[in-house]
Amino acid sequence: MLIFMMVFSLAVFAKVSVAQDDDDDDMEEPVEMDEETWQAQMDEYTARKADLQTQIDACNAEINTLKDKLKDTKERETNAGMALWSLVGSKSDYEAYKTKFADAEKRVNNCKGPDDAMDIEKNVWPAITDGGNKGYFKCLDEFWSRYNAMKKKIEDCKGKVDASNYTVVKGDCLSKIAGAKYGSSKLWPAIWEANKNGVVSAPPKVAKTIPNPNLIYPGQVLKIPALTDAQKKEMESKSSMYKGTKKKRVSKSTTTETTKKTEVKKVDTTKKK
Repeated sequence: MLIFMMVFSLAVFAKVSVAQDDDDDDMEEPVEMDEETWQAQMDEYTARKADLQTQIDACNAEINTLKDKLKDTKERETNAGMALWSLVGSKSDYEAYKTKFADAEKRVNNCKGPDDAMDIEKNVWPAITDGGNKGYFKCLDEFWSRYNAMKKKIEDCKGKVDASNYTVVKGDCLSKIAGAKYGSSKLWPAIWEANKNGVVSAPPKVAKTIPNPNLIYPGQVLKIPALTDAQKKEMESKSSMYKGTKKKRVSKSTTTETTKKTEVKKVDTTKKK
């Protein structure tokens, strides 16, 4: 090492000398390093080397510590995974369940009415609710919120009436049609609101709109909207409101007719006299 450092020092000085000669030939020649100065530099480099080696050793120790932590983390992850699969079911069953779940989600999102909802509950839902050990697959984070959303949609779909059309015949009224389509005549406002600005179709010279719910005509093809339970309650409330309005009008009309009859009787009495 000592010989190496001496050769290295001579090479450095030689390079410096050449550079100085090229830059300025008149510059003074470098002063040769004495043994004491050389030893001082060697001691400095040795101390610096020892310091760097200490830093390297510290880094290696930290790397080894991190490796041990990584190994421990991977082992715990593996053990946790094994515990999870032993609890909910095998990984291969999970992959199959994930496909079934996605298919069921599409089916539920496209549910058309009570019959469709019943078919989903009978033929699709069991695979979703019972998947995995004790039906635990649905409890995994990636499924749980979606499972509850599907469950709610099925319940809503049960109270939903399929949208369809109806052709008015002689003797029909909106309450009669609502009774046949929805099972409740009180839901007639739903049909009126869906058609008052335009029916599906109508024969020539027959009104294409229904501005008055009491006036519908044979041949008009009406839209029968699908209703959820919430919409049914809303329409029943509107039906009661319209009914109250109608009673008030009838009462007023009846009073007027009674007044007219009384006046007529008075006139007749006068004539007799």
